[in-house]
Amino acid sequence: MTQALTFDDVWRMFQETDRKFKKTDRKFEKADRRIKKIELMFQETDRKFQETDRKFQETDRKFQETDRKFQETDRKFQETDRQMQETDRKMQETDRKMQETDRKMLETFQESERLIREMRESSLLTDRKIKEVSQQIGSLGSRWGEFVEGFIAPACETLFAQRGIPVHRVSIRVKAKSQDGTRRMEIDVVVDNTDSVVLVEVKSRLTVMDVRNHLRRMEEFKTDYLSNKAIRVIGAVAGILMDHDAEMFAMENGLFVIVQSGENVKLANGPDFVPVSF
Repeated sequence: MTQALTFDDVWRMFQETDRKFKKTDRKFEKADRRIKKIELMFQETDRKFQETDRKFQETDRKFQETDRKFQETDRKFQETDRQMQETDRKMQETDRKMQETDRKMLETFQESERLIREMRESSLLTDRKIKEVSQQIGSLGSRWGEFVEGFIAPACETLFAQRGIPVHRVSIRVKAKSQDGTRRMEIDVVVDNTDSVVLVEVKSRLTVMDVRNHLRRMEEFKTDYLSNKAIRVIGAVAGILMDHDAEMFAMENGLFVIVQSGENVKLANGPDFVPVSF
């Protein structure tokens, strides 16, 4: 038969139960603290994992950026290599052009030497021919006056008349004396009328210097040899051989130029030519 529980037994049971509940609560509190601690550890671990993941992502980004830079550097190296190849090609092309220029310069130099040599040979030949002609003319001696008298003087009668200069008289080998009597001048051909006089200088070979001298003689004739200063002094030059420069210089300075035309002579000046007069 079961013994009846007393109040003290029940009280002790309640106290024991309470003690066990409190012990259980302490265990639960301790477990709860451990759980919270574990949760904190998990949170820290998760934070560290997230930080690690962030660092991995940053590292990956840096690796990608590094790879991009490497690719860009490689592209630049390739571009630099292409430019260097292009530069090398241009330098080769420039070298080829310089060699071609050198070749052309050498050819030009050789051609210039050939032309200079030919010009020297031609000049020597021309000088020899001129000397031969001059010697032939010089050998005429006293016949030079006959050439002027028989060839140039007769032509002057018509040449100047055709240019509006009346011809009253044609004289050859005229010797004039200055007004003060201190100087003398010999003129190959003189064509004159009442208001004009044409002084003609005849040379075997007419040069620019001959033209200059004749212009000076014309001015001197006007100032020192003519008593009547109203008379116009006009000039003309003639020559069997005539330098082209001398012919052009004479025309530019207002002189008539008498040149050979077959077996006769003519005026080289154009129809609109106006002679200078002193």
